[in-house]
Amino acid sequence: MGTLGRAIYAVGCWIRETGQAIDRLGCRLQGNYLFQEQLSRHRTLMNIFDKVPNVHKDAFVAPSASVIGDVQVGQRSSIWYGCVLRGHSAVLHGCTVEDEAFVGMGAVLLDGSVVEKHGMVAAGALVRQNTRIPCGEVWGGNPAKFLRKLTDEEIAFISESAANFANLAQVHAAENVKSFDEIEFEKVLRKKFARRDEEYDSMLGVVREVPSELILPDNILPDKSPEDAAVGSVDPHQFTCDPNKRRHGQTVLTKYGLTG
Repeated sequence: MGTLGRAIYAVGCWIRETGQAIDRLGCRLQGNYLFQEQLSRHRTLMNIFDKVPNVHKDAFVAPSASVIGDVQVGQRSSIWYGCVLRGHSAVLHGCTVEDEAFVGMGAVLLDGSVVEKHGMVAAGALVRQNTRIPCGEVWGGNPAKFLRKLTDEEIAFISESAANFANLAQVHAAENVKSFDEIEFEKVLRKKFARRDEEYDSMLGVVREVPSELILPDNILPDKSPEDAAVGSVDPHQFTCDPNKRRHGQTVLTKYGLTG
């Protein structure tokens, strides 16, 4: 960003902060009649001047994570809840984590540190500046030191764990993009078809007829194979409403009738 760009950016910030100050002043003048709604100003992706994060369309970034500045997030990568990735002209905790490397929870990697492929950093470890963790080694402690070599089974686990996290990230990404109406609809479905044990029902004096199988929408239950879908399919037109089977305001779904 050149000198002119920085000047325009500074003027824009000044105008924005002036507007925010006027808004706060107006809120104070309203006194007891003030209605203030607190909104989260958190931004998952944030640029610094002309440094903008580049996130692949197949990557997952959790809503509470922060990706700031010149950061590249590749395909099927996942940035989980509460993580902060920073990259800009001033290198702060800049590090390199290669493919199929493992970094434990709470570990800190400082400037210039590199974790090679199949390298492992133990949970809570502090990797000092310009430290290189070779392939197939476990490092841990504060500061991090070499502990031992990884076994073949552990190396295979790292690769399998990476695939599992990538698949899990897709599930979380699908859940986080749901609209408010979809969330409320699924909430009603779960409440409607929630099962209680017999002891709970006996305390309330409720008798339930639980269906042998219940087919919910595809986004509620895991995907089924074609064979399972053929066996478990149910014609929705066979369900009818029988008002004579209402019990204490409870909805009863049976193979032959739906009451509620």
